[in-house]
Parts: sequence; structure tokens; C-alpha cells
Amino acid sequence: MTKTRLTSLPALAAAALFLTTALPAMAAKTHAHDHGHSHEQTEAEKRIYEGYFEDSQIQPRPLSDWEGDWQSVFPYLQDGTLDPVLEDRAAHGDKTVEEYRAYYTTGYGTDTHAIRIDGQTVTFTSDAGSVSGTYVSDGYEVLTYKKGNRGVRYVFRKESGDAAAPGYIQFSDHRIAPEKVDHYHLYWGDDRAEVLKELTNWPTYYPASMSGEEILHEMLAH
Repeated sequence: MTKTRLTSLPALAAAALFLTTALPAMAAKTHAHDHGHSHEQTEAEKRIYEGYFEDSQIQPRPLSDWEGDWQSVFPYLQDGTLDPVLEDRAAHGDKTVEEYRAYYTTGYGTDTHAIRIDGQTVTFTSDAGSVSGTYVSDGYEVLTYKKGNRGVRYVFRKESGDAAAPGYIQFSDHRIAPEKVDHYHLYWGDDRAEVLKELTNWPTYYPASMSGEEILHEMLAH
């Protein structure tokens, strides 16, 4: 399954969209900025964020958790705005700045630069235009990573809409119960099982109202 950036609206339907399940496999501290969380978490919340929780703690979530207008962070990686993040990761992680640049280029890479979620309608916008679909909950999947922690991916299935809109979208944000998010990773495609396998391309979205500098500040704060 192709994990490259979406280059056209037809490709959007075939590519794997936002998947965040790859990130838990990495060191939590190294990529903490990729996972939305409060600056003042309880110990229990930290454990959940890091991927350690009981099945009984998992709850279904509505699409409204991700409602709003969102922008991809990929352009800010490309134009150098996020260079300080790469430098910070290199100072504390196990890769060089250029190795992290390659890692995030693959991770953040997408031509879908804007997403709007309004009720059950999700609109994907790229340079080629916009496509929309109406999505309904299709449950969630619990993924176990190599280091032993886990992640929950919330799945929504297209019920109607444009043919080019993906058949499935899957959210990952290190939350396991209903809660509004400040950013998220998204995976998408027409094959539910194949999208679940995507672990290297996780387009990441922040509120459209935020500037590149504000997003940088948030990432460094985590």
C-alpha cells in the first residue's frame, strides 16, 4: 500500500491517510509533541498517553471529538518553520537532524493540506480541489507495538459522498475515551484492514487558526 503523499483526488481515495499508530513504537519523550495531551496530566493520564491501559478503559468516541477546521503541518516542515523541533529531537533522541527530517517528511507527508469536520461530514482539500463524505463510526481497533505499549485507532466508514473521498478514515491521538483534541494524526484509504497496517505515514493536523510559529511553540512545549 502506497504511503507517499497524495498527489490527486483519485489518489486520495487509494492512499493510506492519517495513521498515528506508528508513533507509539518510538520513544515517548522523543515524539511527545506528536501526541496531544494536557501539560498537567495525572499519572493515570500519562500512562494512557504512553500506551499503557486496560481494555476496560477504552470507550467509543464520536466524530465530534475532531470537529473543526484543520491544517497539515507538512508545509511547516518543508519551509523550515519546524527546524527547531528537529534540532530538539536530535539533541535528545537517537537520530541526527537530517535523519529526523527524513523521518518526519515520511510521517507528515501529504498533499491534503486542509480538513474540515462538520457534523458527520468530512471535507479533504488539496491543491486539486476538495472532496467530501459523510462518515459513521465503524468502531475502533487496539494495536500492540513492539515495545509492549498499545494504541487505539478510531475508525469511521464513508456512508455517502464523493467517490474520490476515502472509504475509511482512522484517527490516532493517544486518547482512549471521548475528549476534544488539539491535534491528531489521520490515516485513510478504501481498505479498512490495509489502512490499519500503515505505520510510517501519519499526516498530522493542527487547528487552521494557528500560525506556524504557534504550532512550533506547542510542539516544543511537549
